[in-house]
Amino acid sequence: MRPEKANIVSNLSEQLKESSFVLVADYQHMKVDDFSELRKRLAATGAEIHVVKNSFLKRAMEASGLPSGDGKLAGQTAVVTGEKDVAPVAKVLKTFAGEFKKAMLKLGLIDRTVVSTAEIEALADLPPREVLQAQLLGLLLSPATKLVRLLNEPASSLARLLKAKSEREGAPAETPAT
Repeated sequence: MRPEKANIVSNLSEQLKESSFVLVADYQHMKVDDFSELRKRLAATGAEIHVVKNSFLKRAMEASGLPSGDGKLAGQTAVVTGEKDVAPVAKVLKTFAGEFKKAMLKLGLIDRTVVSTAEIEALADLPPREVLQAQLLGLLLSPATKLVRLLNEPASSLARLLKAKSEREGAPAETPAT
């Protein structure tokens, strides 16, 4: 292999090693403006997209210890990588594919494990991380809140009863009508 090509494979291999996810997308029939728009949307989520020759990608995957593409590396290929959360990236790819009527994903690797395109689309449907954390916190706090209410109830009932009794005793007596 020529030194220029070996350098490309080496750089791609390093990028794959540093990334927490690798999504392989098909960009066939995509216009340059559309691809630029996709690149801009992915940059907002902390991800990068690069057009790569399939042979380079296969060699880089082997060099970085990632599983092979199982024959899915054919046609025009773009690689999406990033070090942040994969869910917003999956959401961007799914909405972009819906807007531009292009089938995007070919292959996905998350934490060095092959993931199906259906699983990546399921990730895209999840609410944002902050919402999930808030829901989990609510679930964790719910039993404690119920316990506090349960322990407070007898004292609250007694206080309401005493207040009602004092209000009844303190009210002026009704005079009979003559």
